[in-house]
Amino acid sequence: MKVLSTQEMREADRRCIEELGMPGCVLMNNAGTAAFKYVKDGPVVVVCGKGNNGGDGFVIARLALLAGLPTRVLLLAHPEDLRGDAAVFMEVYRKLGGAIESLTEPDAVASALQSLERKGTIVDAMLGTGAKGGAQGLVLAAIQHWPEMYTLAVDVPSGLDADSGIPGGICIRADLTVTFAFAKQGFLNPAAKNYLGSLVVEDIGLPDCCAVPAVLERLCIEEH
Repeated sequence: MKVLSTQEMREADRRCIEELGMPGCVLMNNAGTAAFKYVKDGPVVVVCGKGNNGGDGFVIARLALLAGLPTRVLLLAHPEDLRGDAAVFMEVYRKLGGAIESLTEPDAVASALQSLERKGTIVDAMLGTGAKGGAQGLVLAAIQHWPEMYTLAVDVPSGLDADSGIPGGICIRADLTVTFAFAKQGFLNPAAKNYLGSLVVEDIGLPDCCAVPAVLERLCIEEH
């Protein structure tokens, strides 16, 4: 298994985009497409934050919609809060007829999650690997009221520190985590297993050469 810290992962992303010239939207689309493979048949609920992790979630929602699955997106932000590639994929989803429920108060988040049928897949696309500290605000409310159903975490379960493998407070407990390009160093912490569930590392087209050169010497470790 190949492992990077979150800072090293950011640098690998930067090199791929800025030095190789691969658009960030291509990586995002590849990430969402890779994660979608693990969505179960049945209703799909995607809970999106306003950052790039939420953008991955909108790719998943688009693919679920096109596959004919009942699809519901809960956005923990105002739509106009999204920027960059995340905003692009939100608009694609909307133009295909996808509905978005914008939840901007903790009570609204709690109500929406508590109303869900406990079947199908719920996707955690709230916080990515760059998030530090405990979950706050709307994300905290979502974690507190997360339903007991099959949970797919995008890149990292929200609330889990991807460097230490220790949550900053309460954390999503995923059934399956799909992380991208490389595993994150915190995932080696045995305690992280309680939150990751099963772990899959998916290729999104980011080559090893984009990792920091000094890191390449230690990329390969024994898989436990």
